[in-house]
Amino acid sequence: MKTKNRATRRAFTLVEIIVVIVILGVLATLIAPRLLNRIGQSKAAVATSNAANLANATRLMLADCGGRMPEGATILALWEKPGGLEEGQWKGPYVDSREQLKDPWGEMFILVVPGRKNIDFDIVSYGADKKPGGDGDDADIVKP
Repeated sequence: MKTKNRATRRAFTLVEIIVVIVILGVLATLIAPRLLNRIGQSKAAVATSNAANLANATRLMLADCGGRMPEGATILALWEKPGGLEEGQWKGPYVDSREQLKDPWGEMFILVVPGRKNIDFDIVSYGADKKPGGDGDDADIVKP
């Protein structure tokens, strides 16, 4: 029968464990901001792509509506028929789901008619801060 003395077993000391925890904490503080910045950049790229898709859907709707946007139309006009259209003018829905009308930050894209940046319309997301204006992740995304 083999017996081992407790003193001969090797284990981590409290100091070694604390040193490892401190090193992991330092690495986390160095890596986390970069990772969060990448997440913000990817959300902006997704919002830009989604806004471009919504702009194409809006062009299809405009073609069906005779080239004019119904009075007071919002981005919801791509999902449900807005008022003020004659029968057969709206051939939607122009998106697969209502969720497609939301930006990556959970807010509805905004349809601006006439557009501020473009002549006929703009598709706008206010970015991460959900307010007009801003820089970086908070910058507005305007398409087409």
